[in-house]
Amino acid sequence: MATSQEPLWDRTLRRVQNIWPRGESSVLKNGFAADLPESELSRLRKIINRCLEEKGGEVSARFRAAELGKAYLALSATGRRRFLDVLAREYDVDSDAVEEGIERIRNAADPDELQQATIALRNVLEPPRAKLLRQFNTLEEGVKFLVDLRSELISWARESSGLKALDLDLYRLLNSWFDVGFLDLQQITWKTPAAVLEKLINYEAVHKIDSWQDLKHRLEDDRLCYAFFHSRMPDEPLIFVEIALVNGISGNIAELLDKTAPSRDPAKADTAIFYSISNCQKGLAGVSFGNFLIKRVVADMAAKMPNLKQFCTLSPVPGFMKWLQQHNDSRELGKNEASVLHFIQEDGLDTDVLRMIINEEASVADKTLEKELKQTMLRLCSHYLVREKRGGRARDPVANFHLTNGARLERINWAADLSNNGLHNSAGIMVNYLYDLPDIERNHEFYRSNGDVVISSSVRKMLR
Repeated sequence: MATSQEPLWDRTLRRVQNIWPRGESSVLKNGFAADLPESELSRLRKIINRCLEEKGGEVSARFRAAELGKAYLALSATGRRRFLDVLAREYDVDSDAVEEGIERIRNAADPDELQQATIALRNVLEPPRAKLLRQFNTLEEGVKFLVDLRSELISWARESSGLKALDLDLYRLLNSWFDVGFLDLQQITWKTPAAVLEKLINYEAVHKIDSWQDLKHRLEDDRLCYAFFHSRMPDEPLIFVEIALVNGISGNIAELLDKTAPSRDPAKADTAIFYSISNCQKGLAGVSFGNFLIKRVVADMAAKMPNLKQFCTLSPVPGFMKWLQQHNDSRELGKNEASVLHFIQEDGLDTDVLRMIINEEASVADKTLEKELKQTMLRLCSHYLVREKRGGRARDPVANFHLTNGARLERINWAADLSNNGLHNSAGIMVNYLYDLPDIERNHEFYRSNGDVVISSSVRKMLR
C-alpha cells in the first residue's frame, strides 16, 4: 500500500531502478508510450522473447527482467492491461505441444519411455510466462513487484478468462514462495523501525489507527502486535494481529481502543483478546497464512506468559446486516425475529436510528423497545452465525475463518461497536471466538468434517 507521500507504483519503480545491474547492453533503450498502442506490441514481444532466452547467464537474465519491470511500471493503467493481455494470450501453454505429449504417453512402449514422455508433458504444461515471472525472484524488489502487479491484475481477471488464467499462474507462484515455512513471525513494538510502524497505520483494515498516538497506545505494555514477514520483503508486513491483555473476556471494542485508558500490568492479565487481524498485501489474496498466524501467536504467548488462561477474539460480524436485508425465508424464525426481519426489509434500520435506539434516546425509543430489539437481534445473529451456511460452511466470512482454525463460538455481544461501520455491517454486534488450546484440533476437525459450529452454552440458549 502506498504512503500518503509516494504512490505505490512510483515507489516500486524507484526501488526497481535502484538495483539495475551495470555493464549490460540494454534490450530496451527507450520505454513504451504510456498506453502501449498496437504499434508498440511487436517491440514488446521481442523484449519478452529476449527475457525468455537463456543467453548470458543469471546476470543477464536479471538485467533483462529488471528492464522489463521498469518499462511495465512506467505504463498507464491502460498500457499495463495491454501488456498483461499479451502475456495472457501469446505466452500461454502450447496446446499443440500438449496434445503431442499426451499422444507420446499413450504410445509409450515401455516404462522408461513412459517416464520420459511424462516428464516432457510436465515441461510443456508450464506456460512460458511462468518462466518470465520467476525471473523477478532474482531482483531485490522483484517479489514485491509481482505482489503489487497481482493486486491490480485481480480486478482485471474478473473480466477476462485469459487474464484469469494468468492470475492463476501468478497465484500459484506466490503461493509457493509464501509458504508458511518461509515466513518469519515478529513482535512489533514501539521500538520497531518507523517505516514498518507507518505501514501498520496504512494497512490496518478493521479498526482504523487515526494517529501516531493511537498506534503508540496499541503498542503499550498491555498490548501486543505480531506480524508475518518474508525474507524477500523484509520491510513489508504480510499480515498482523493486534492483542489486548485484559481480565476476563471483553465485549466492547471502544473500551479496548480507548486512548485515554491507563496501561494495565500485563502480568496480572488472564485473557488475551485478539481484536484486529489485517491482511496487508492485496496481491497475496488467496494465499492463506492467517490461520497459522493465530496458532503461532497463541503458542508463543502461552509459553511466555503463563498467567494467560484464555485466548479469545473480539470480532465483527460483517455480513449480518446484509443477510438480514436479503433473507426471505422466515420459516425457521420465531414470531419476533420474523417481525424484525420484515421491519428491516420494508422500513429499513439505518445507523442513526439504530444508534438512538441503543442509546435509549427518549425522543426515539424507550427502554422496553431497546430490550426487545436487543433480544431479537441477538437471536437472529446467533441463527445467522450457526445455521446459515454457504457451501457447507458458515456464511459469515469471519466466523468461517475462526471456526476453521478450531475456535469455539463463545459469546455474542450487543452494542459492542457503535461506529458507523459497526452499526451498518453488524448492527453494533461483535462476537468472541474462544481458542481453547486443548480443543483447537478437535473443533477444527469437527467443523471441517461436518460444517457444524462448536458453540458455548450461552449461544445455545440464544438459539432456543
